[in-house]
Amino acid sequence: MKNSFDVLIDRRGTSCLKYDFGMERKGRDDLLPLWVADMDFRLPDEVIEDLQKRVSHGIFGYTDPKDDYYDALNRWFSKRHGYTVDRQWNIITPGVVYAISMAIRALTKEGDSILIQQPVYYPFASMVKLNNRNVVNNQLVFNKEAGRYEIDFDDLEKKIKEEKVKMVLFCSPHNPVGRVWTREEILRFADICKENDVYIFADEIHADFVYEGHKHISFMTLDDEYREKLIVGTSPSKTFNIAGLQIANIFVPNESVRDALKKENDAAGYSQCNAIGLTATTSVYTKGEQWLDELLRYLKGNVDYVRSFLQEKLPRVKLIEPEGTYLIWLDFSEIVKDHKELEKLIVDKAHLWLDPGIIFGRETALFERINIAAPRATIEKALEQLCAAVIGHK
Repeated sequence: MKNSFDVLIDRRGTSCLKYDFGMERKGRDDLLPLWVADMDFRLPDEVIEDLQKRVSHGIFGYTDPKDDYYDALNRWFSKRHGYTVDRQWNIITPGVVYAISMAIRALTKEGDSILIQQPVYYPFASMVKLNNRNVVNNQLVFNKEAGRYEIDFDDLEKKIKEEKVKMVLFCSPHNPVGRVWTREEILRFADICKENDVYIFADEIHADFVYEGHKHISFMTLDDEYREKLIVGTSPSKTFNIAGLQIANIFVPNESVRDALKKENDAAGYSQCNAIGLTATTSVYTKGEQWLDELLRYLKGNVDYVRSFLQEKLPRVKLIEPEGTYLIWLDFSEIVKDHKELEKLIVDKAHLWLDPGIIFGRETALFERINIAAPRATIEKALEQLCAAVIGHK
């Protein structure tokens, strides 16, 4: 099986959110987009063949998963992450964000406090606010000596107690700061939540993107005592770039918690999953491992390229070294004084479409998130544009 990640594929004209909505989202169509978290890479041929075979059948009625679906899930998660799931634990949803909202409505009530850890994936805060709950922030702390973000556990415990937090939304691996939390960190976090009777929704959608020297520790691998109030969100959508097929697997070991989520899911009117998403999930988890391993090596090369480029040409732009994900977190605080100036630099001068740090929390307004899941030539072009903009910036 061969798949060249260097191939430039024109995604325009496919109703692609990343490339086709510049005018609607940014008011211009001359920007090189490295924002939304999907990849510019084609699926492996074996998976495309499975999808084509399913499409050629020509009938797309209601579908539900059979044994082959759960066999594929368990092969994947047991080999790569060290756990298996009882099929009764799984709730299929259109996505992890949908499941977060479902869990918020099912397990908390309006006015309750829900804790997040900014800078973090911005739908976390949105889902809390849109469901009329109170956002409590346990700000991640950047350890300059270690060169990484860390959890302020004292503040975490204090906030949970003082704000009477009912649920925490935990991002693992972390988007956008790229942390792959250690077992010690996961256990300490889980202990605090257990002691304070708090639900954990662990978003593990980036679990398959971990770089050498690090290991993703799933909450599903912890002892049974930690599963009483646990929801783990997974999906092949990031790993295999199939977000448009709208399918996620939400693991809920506790029966009463699971029943509450199912009831909320039923109330939303969602039942059978996307037929093509079902086929795709079974296929990628059965036939996609070699492709993913090749992809991880390619992404590591992109990270290395970004690091070298910044060190040589843009030393004042600081890379927060990623331990996982394909999302790069860059600090522009030595270049600009506020987020409006940064936005003008990135959009008007560099002609790039990135995710501004302020949407992940006001404390990181001078950061940018860059998606490096693209051919090397695209990354090179983006960085050259950025370099010219920064050099010309006053």
